[in-house]
Amino acid sequence: MLWRKLLVPLTSLLLLLTASAGAGAAAASTGSPAGASAEAAAADYGAPGPYATAVEVGMVTTLYYPRDIATSDRRHPVIVWGNGTFAFPVVYRDLLLHWASQGFIVAAANTPQSNLGISMRAGIDLLTRRNADPGSPFHDRVDLEHIGASGHSQGGAAAIVVGADPRIDTILPIQPGPLADIDDVHVPALLLAGQKDSIVFPFMVKAFYNDADHIPAIYGELRGADHLTVVGDPGPFAAPTTAWFKAHLMGDQTARAQFFGAGCGICTDSDTWSDVRRNGLANR
Repeated sequence: MLWRKLLVPLTSLLLLLTASAGAGAAAASTGSPAGASAEAAAADYGAPGPYATAVEVGMVTTLYYPRDIATSDRRHPVIVWGNGTFAFPVVYRDLLLHWASQGFIVAAANTPQSNLGISMRAGIDLLTRRNADPGSPFHDRVDLEHIGASGHSQGGAAAIVVGADPRIDTILPIQPGPLADIDDVHVPALLLAGQKDSIVFPFMVKAFYNDADHIPAIYGELRGADHLTVVGDPGPFAAPTTAWFKAHLMGDQTARAQFFGAGCGICTDSDTWSDVRRNGLANR
């Protein structure tokens, strides 16, 4: 319907006009309350993590990251992000800040046409330079050995495209558009669909899953979700996406149990999921 096609760009414009961070600026946002333990935050992947967060808006890339990264005692894994058609990172701000609060650096491509993945790869290049720069707050704090790719709609397809980059360790396309070839991906994939999505229908996401028989692949269909559920408050998308990246980029075994093994958490959570499928390589 026309209103659905217009809602994402209109939402982008509204949020851009009300966003507090301008180009080149850094804006702080609180994470979990002071004194909250990292262990407690990690156990509930949908809850805010232990890190206060900040945003840096650049020309090509917007960074969402732990605010005190310069004094962090660890390196932080990276998630590169691609937007849906006509959308910008600010549309997905809540989800991207949620990941940052959990300890990730999110490099979001600013382009509203992300399908080729060029700007997403540029985010990796940017963080590589920042990590090597002694004058940068990111110096020696970026875990370039653990990088994931995600995105929504056209950006979901871009996450699949970028998944062919040897620097990527896992992909998490959210309601991905059709212009990608998952045969080129050689890392684990979590492919998310919305049960009530009338733009990227679930069968389109299942087609990627069915074609991903060469990699560990999981198909998850969120009950009641439409194409815009992830916009603004990410709702049911926050916990599983965080758990997936914690499992693959941070080695979190509790998070891994949500997807793998005989006790697969999402496999029995019929309140959240209307359909879950694991291929032979993931069903181990």
